[in-house]
This record gives sequence, C-alpha cells and structure tokens, in this order.
Amino acid sequence: MEGAIVEQGEEVGSEPIQAGGPYVVVVGSEKGGTGKSTTAIHLSVALMKIGFAVGTIDLDARQGTFTAFYTNRENYARRGGQTLELPRHRVVERSGADSIEAAKAEEEQNLQEALRDLDDCDFVVIDTPGSASSLCRLGHRYADTLVTPLNDSLLDIEVLARINPERREVEAPSVYSQLVWEQNNQRVVMGRPPIDWVVLRNRLAHIEARNMREISNLLTVLSKRIGFRIAPGVSERVVFRELFLSGLTALDLSDDQPNSSHASARREIKDVLEAIGLFEVAPA
Repeated sequence: MEGAIVEQGEEVGSEPIQAGGPYVVVVGSEKGGTGKSTTAIHLSVALMKIGFAVGTIDLDARQGTFTAFYTNRENYARRGGQTLELPRHRVVERSGADSIEAAKAEEEQNLQEALRDLDDCDFVVIDTPGSASSLCRLGHRYADTLVTPLNDSLLDIEVLARINPERREVEAPSVYSQLVWEQNNQRVVMGRPPIDWVVLRNRLAHIEARNMREISNLLTVLSKRIGFRIAPGVSERVVFRELFLSGLTALDLSDDQPNSSHASARREIKDVLEAIGLFEVAPA
C-alpha cells in the first residue's frame, strides 16, 4: 500500500460515483470531543490489520488530526525500520473560491477525485469536519455506513435531537440529524442505498447509573424516530492518547508484553468493528 500523505491534484468531472467501488465508512458529528477522529483512526487501522486495502480521506484539514496520525505513523515506521500498515491517504481542503456556489463545486470535484483515486480499495474511511460545512455535507452523502461517536452523556445527545430539560423527552430532531436525512435523500437520488447510520456510545467512567438509564431510554426512542442503530463504543483510555504521537494504536502493540489496559483497548476496538457490521459488508 502507498504510505505517503498526499494532497489533492487536478479537478475532474462532477458526475456521481458509481456503485461497485469501495465501501465508504464516514465518521461524522457536529460536536467536538466525542472521539470522531479517534474512531476513524481505529476503524481504518483495524480494517488494514485484517488485510483489507484501505483508503482514508481527511475532510477536516484545518484540524488535521486524521492526517497527523498517519504522518506520525509513517515517520515512526521509517525511524524504527518497521513495517506498519498504511492507507492511501488523501486530504480535501476547504475551497478558497469567492462565491459559495463556486466553493461547493470545487470541493465536490476534489472529493470525487479523491474517491476515484481510491477506487480500487476495499474500504474508504472518511473523517469529516465537526460543523455543518459544505465538505461535511458532501462527506455524509457518500456514506454507505455513517458512524457517529457519542459520549454517554445527556449533553451530547443534543447532537441528535433537542431534549426537554424538565421532562427528559425528545422534542425535535437536531440540525445534524436533519443534515443526515437530507444527504440520505441525495444518495437515493444518486441511485445509492440508504445510509446505514450507527451511533457509538463511548463510555465515560464518571457517569452515574441513573444517567446511563436515561441515556439508554432516550437513545432507544431516537433510534426508532430518526433511524439509526446503537453500538457500544470505547471507554476513556489514556492509551489512545499516549500512542497518537507515534502513529500507533493498541492493535499495533505486541502480545508479548501483557498490559491489561492495552488488552482491554484492543478488545474494545475489535468489538466496535464487529458491532458496526463491517465484516458483513466486506468485499469477497
């Protein structure tokens, strides 16, 4: 696989991507701090560990966490003379065009070019910006599976719906849920299947049992009203942050030196991959 971190090249036409290419996994949310880039990193590394050809696209170039991780990984492997799985990585930056329409057209062309560059991959994992930008909307449109990490808190559920603070009841879908619905409709127009939307519940160590029950009840209601599946996410683990600067994940660590935190982190990552169901959609 190619390990270089590359930028976008020349523009191409704006016709929609045809079916039969890579399976596209988009990690998206309009709230920061929920582990969006961390999820994209671990999904892409896990898929490569299994043996799939993986492409990655960073639509959040300003933050650049996804790109920084794979730059760190490539540098770490080079310094140590090691072989580490690397995706074919692409970065799509926000357009600097003067008009909104021109900017949207340029961003769409650049994203489509990136997808075509990765057309022979088994999977493409896309990290999206945490805002309702043009690139965020475009990324969601190409999602075969959309993964939305959510910290297990009442505050973070606001990314999915407006909640009545007194009655703890759902009042209306959020702006983000409407964005997903709109891009899902665009996919149907393009002749693609509906988005398989998965909400990952990342576990927080300090949360009370009562809040956990409230969150479970609200998410169950929302999953039926809005149309997503619920899957277990990961816990707050220092190991995820410690390994970032080396471009490593818990899946890269050797089993020869047992560490309970590392082992638990590996199990969580594998459980997430299985819960999302990517094994079932993997190319033969």
